[in-house]
Amino acid sequence: MRALLVTVVDPTLVVTQAAHRVLLPSGVPTAFADSFHELPFVLDANGLPDLLIVNVAGEITPYEAAVRLQRRRYRGRILVLVDDLSDPNVRHLTDLRHAECIRRPSSPGQLDQILHKAVLYPETPWPDSTVDPPGAFHGIVGRSPKLLELFSRIEKVAGVDANVCIFGESGTGKELIARAIHNASPRRDCPLITLDCTTIPEGLMESHLLGHVKGAFTGAVEQRDGVFSLAHTGTLFIDELCELGLQLQGKLLRVVQNREFFRVGGTKEVRTDVRLITATNKDPRREVDRGAFREDLYHRIAVLMLNVPPLRERREDIPLLVDHFLRKFAALYNKPLAGIQPNALKRLVALPWPGNVRQLENVVEQAVVLAEGEVLAEPDLFGASGSAGARTPAAASYEPGLSLHEVERRHILRTLQKVHGNRREAARLLEISIRGLHYKLKQYPAESIPPHEVRF
Repeated sequence: MRALLVTVVDPTLVVTQAAHRVLLPSGVPTAFADSFHELPFVLDANGLPDLLIVNVAGEITPYEAAVRLQRRRYRGRILVLVDDLSDPNVRHLTDLRHAECIRRPSSPGQLDQILHKAVLYPETPWPDSTVDPPGAFHGIVGRSPKLLELFSRIEKVAGVDANVCIFGESGTGKELIARAIHNASPRRDCPLITLDCTTIPEGLMESHLLGHVKGAFTGAVEQRDGVFSLAHTGTLFIDELCELGLQLQGKLLRVVQNREFFRVGGTKEVRTDVRLITATNKDPRREVDRGAFREDLYHRIAVLMLNVPPLRERREDIPLLVDHFLRKFAALYNKPLAGIQPNALKRLVALPWPGNVRQLENVVEQAVVLAEGEVLAEPDLFGASGSAGARTPAAASYEPGLSLHEVERRHILRTLQKVHGNRREAARLLEISIRGLHYKLKQYPAESIPPHEVRF
């Protein structure tokens, strides 16, 4: 077992007890904190760990865990145990570099096995997350004239505290741009909190924005902070803003104007200091003209507008992106790939890419998973049908007469096998949400589902 330093944050003592069963008897130096409040003292006394294990339970929510880890600027490996991987709030943890979220196991034996795997992971160091890949600007890959112009604008807007609205098609990298603005701003050492308006039911959106007090509604068993509180002193990024209903737009306008709000059910005014960045794949000006977006809110959030060019308008960036994604997924899936055949790359550059960079990333990932040679070839990318991404882990033909449900089931399970049970990677390959994947898996016999392997 490799020698490394582990720190456990666990308010329930369940993981702490497992660490005493598995880690300490194996000679793994392990420190313990029963809350994030205690964590700074533990880190000061023991140093930064190689692996931080966080049990999200009790008063620790996924939001709060992500914020506190950001505040500590912890750059090492993180294993987070959560109740529900389909919870949209878990996204804030999975967005952290070097973080892996897994469902909290139901038995002590399974928990012991998880900790055992976590410390047995090969010693290959992870790449430094602070270093950009070649040709990148704050993690954004590309050197085309349109992208260089965008980089210049990002540098200009980052230094001022005005609200920014990012407009671009789906898959163009609007969240990366928001992160670049935050990382280049004076607020870089404070939290960056993300809220995706498409992942929250309308009835819960006000609580996610503003928070709520205990007893505000059925199920509100304790006070919770909303994103305006969690992002205090930092940056709040609201994605797909135009999906917000008109009534909530009015509440958002008041916060943006006055920098204060009331939690749902609360009577105490709360002050907030945030840099607001929003994004949308709909033209906000057009949404105002058709009555779907408040004009007064538009003028508040779009003080500075950034338009993101689609991938088809910056094709010269495609080779750089392909090389970046190839290296990334070859390392992730342990594939000895050295590059891509020129003809295959030429075909990729010529495609229309309606899904933009996200679609290109998905196509390259599928090809890397399926590749058998030392370079990506046209069959890896285009399959027998000749269209990019057509070949999938379920490319083998199914006998006629199978129901669509059964074909889908086999396809999903084969994909899970290819990615060693990693639900998040499988969802990306299948182009469905984590929540959708878990809903489908609940319909299948548990013994048919590949076990999740912890990856660090």
